[in-house]
Amino acid sequence: MIHYHGTPVGGTRHDAARLLAGRHALVPFPRQDDMGIVAEACQSFVFDNGAFTVWRQGGQLDVDGYLRWVDDWYRHPGFDWALIPDVIDGDENANDLLLEQWPAHLPGVPVWHLHESLERLQRLASDWRTVAFGSSGQWSSPGTAPWWTRMSAAMDAICDEHGRPLCRLHGLRMLDPAIFSRLPLASADSTNAAVNGGSVKRFGMYVPPTAGQRAAVIADRIEAHNSAPIWQRSGQAEFAL
Repeated sequence: MIHYHGTPVGGTRHDAARLLAGRHALVPFPRQDDMGIVAEACQSFVFDNGAFTVWRQGGQLDVDGYLRWVDDWYRHPGFDWALIPDVIDGDENANDLLLEQWPAHLPGVPVWHLHESLERLQRLASDWRTVAFGSSGQWSSPGTAPWWTRMSAAMDAICDEHGRPLCRLHGLRMLDPAIFSRLPLASADSTNAAVNGGSVKRFGMYVPPTAGQRAAVIADRIEAHNSAPIWQRSGQAEFAL
C-alpha cells in the first residue's frame, strides 16, 4: 500500500525535506506550504480538498479555486489523484452533485462517508477506480469500537466472497498500523508524522535531536507495516468488541 503523509510539516524547511524526501505526501488545499518540497522530493502526492478543515473550523470550501489548483498540477509526474470536493456531514444528493461537476480530465477520487448508505458505497465502488473512506457522523473517530462495526459492514458490502474489494480503497485519517493492517487498503493518509515530530514525549529517554528526525522515525515505523491483502469476514467482529 501507499502511505501518504499529510502536510504541512512543522519545524524548519530542512525538517520538512527530511521527512518528505522519497516518501508519498498528501497536500491540503488550505495549506500548500510544503508544495515546493513535495513536488521536488516526493515519489508521489495527492491533493486534499480541505473539507475536513471546513468541517472542523467552519467556513466554505472554494471549489472553483480547488479545481484551478488541481488543473495546474495534475500533469506533474508525481501527481496521483485529488479528492473530489465533498461535504463531510452533507447528504448524499449534495455529494453526488459535486461528483457530477468534477471535470472528466482530472484524476479524481470520490469520498464515501461512513454515515452515508451502503448502497451509495456500492454504487461508487462500481463506478470509480478508487474510493476514499471518510469517518463521519457517529463514526467520526477511526479505530473506536463503533467505527469498526461500521467499517465491517462497509467492507462486507463491497468485497467479494474472497475478500477482494470491488475497487481500490483509500483510508482518510487511517494511516495507523492498528487500522490499515486489518483492511485491504491501496493507500491511507494521516498527519501523524508531521504533527508528532515535535513531540519529545513519544520517544522516552532516547530522543532524536531534531523535529525532522523524530518525524522521519515515526514515518519509518508506520511504513514498516502493510495493509491486509483481503478482507476476512470471519473474526473481524472481534475488533468491534
